[in-house]
Amino acid sequence: MTTTELLAALPLLTARIPAAPARRLGRLGAPEEADPHGPARDWDGSEPATVLRALGPLPVERLLGALELTVGAHNWDGWPDLLAGLPAAPAFTRYGFLSFGTESDTTSAVALLERLRPGLAGVVLARVRELATQPQIAGMLTASPEVTDEPGIAAAHGAAHLGLAVAVAAAALHQADPPVVVDRVAAAIGLGIAAAASLLRGTPMPAAYAPALRARIRAEYLLPSHSSRRVTVTGHRFGLTEHELPKTAGFGANGLVAVVDGGVVIRTGADHGSIPVDLLVLAEPPAEVDAGWEEIVEVSWHAAEGRAVLSPPDGSRRVASTPPWPGDYRLRVHARGRDEQDAEFEAYRLVVWAAPAAPQTVLQRTDRLGHRLRGEPEPVRAPKPEHAYRWIGRTPLTVAATVTVGTGTTAAEALRAFRAGGDPAPIDQLRPTGPWAMVLDLGGAVLIVEENGFEGSRADVLQALSTGGRAASMFWNVNANTRLSFAAAGEMLSSFEPYTPLIGEVPPEVAPALDGLDLGGPGGRTEMGLVAVERFTGHALTEADLTRLYDAGVGYPLTRP
Repeated sequence: MTTTELLAALPLLTARIPAAPARRLGRLGAPEEADPHGPARDWDGSEPATVLRALGPLPVERLLGALELTVGAHNWDGWPDLLAGLPAAPAFTRYGFLSFGTESDTTSAVALLERLRPGLAGVVLARVRELATQPQIAGMLTASPEVTDEPGIAAAHGAAHLGLAVAVAAAALHQADPPVVVDRVAAAIGLGIAAAASLLRGTPMPAAYAPALRARIRAEYLLPSHSSRRVTVTGHRFGLTEHELPKTAGFGANGLVAVVDGGVVIRTGADHGSIPVDLLVLAEPPAEVDAGWEEIVEVSWHAAEGRAVLSPPDGSRRVASTPPWPGDYRLRVHARGRDEQDAEFEAYRLVVWAAPAAPQTVLQRTDRLGHRLRGEPEPVRAPKPEHAYRWIGRTPLTVAATVTVGTGTTAAEALRAFRAGGDPAPIDQLRPTGPWAMVLDLGGAVLIVEENGFEGSRADVLQALSTGGRAASMFWNVNANTRLSFAAAGEMLSSFEPYTPLIGEVPPEVAPALDGLDLGGPGGRTEMGLVAVERFTGHALTEADLTRLYDAGVGYPLTRP
């Protein structure tokens, strides 16, 4: 195939392509972190309209605006036959089509063209691939050695391939001579964009790109840096490493973290699962040791390249990493919940800063797993009272609910206190209608459960419920709002958000219910609140109770004043 016509058209088109959409196309073959907000690259199928939708309407329309005058004014005669292998056009004599929605002109034109000349997009992509391998053309697709910055290389890479693809698409469309209902300029540009994107997605980046990307990442890295991720644990471990997670690591030295080539491996209690990890990178050492963690260990490691990342990765396109340059680093690993051997209750914080190598230091050693790994006698640790309610996180109440218990009352009296109105109904009917509650007689007390409701946290409700005894409730919702409330003999005793220790600040009748609950500590406030409700009323919400309520499937509509 002669390339004379292409050599004439290519620089005209490339010069008209804006840098921003060219960079977006040019980075399709780069690591996803090069363009974390860019288009998804896993588009399904090769239809050009599908590719254009994956790229998004804004870059596609910007390219249409930039190229349409040049494509429309250029003479596409004289090209060799580009349509070999294209099926003959369907023998249509009449056309009818319906268009609706807000798709771009480019995408609409390409979708219509594919219906009227099926197979043309595949022919264009095949011709673009063929031409891109010809030495004379391949040389024009290579960025100038004078361009050394990552954005410039990506833009030049994308623009050159897009110019080639649009030229081939425009010439092929000219030869195919589609019906007049097709916007030929928009269709040609759309076919070219789709072909360029498909080609670039599998084309290696220029040799100069990797060091340019590394330089850009280093220039953009700021301290301090804080990110939160969920890491998928396998085999009781995860890592912060520059390379693949090593197959083996020993934890006997400190019971928590092992230094390996290019990073560290951290020992978890859970064998598998998704665990939250905070990664904090500081410019200076932390001023103090954080409270609320069961194990804290400091180690040093040398980064040969820098940019250690949490592994296995969480699938995020924005990578959380240590500084992207080599050097000696200090890492403080915080862990809690390892003795539960359940990923749902484990958490980690990793704090990194540049520092000369120093011996490892165990700053906190309280969990049984750490003692066992270090070969030390395991401590005897009484289970925290709130652990008895951890099952609540695996029920329909996990997001938002109020649990209320009243003593010295009956189910009928409790419903009156909650202003129940109307007949009981299936809970599936009540969920979309407004406040409602399920009620269970515990024998000596009444349990009232509101899924995504809060009537039990109201003072007037608790006062009415506690007329013949005591009442307490715990409310929580998706916004992390909470309220723990207590009433007795028709009077409110206390109502507050359980976020700070309050012993000594609550009435003496309430203080025993809060004894030993670390309200100022991390997590578990819903469970602690339920412990306090149980202690104050003498009656617990059990998993069996909740199962009975949901098996019955009946609730009562409530009214609000």
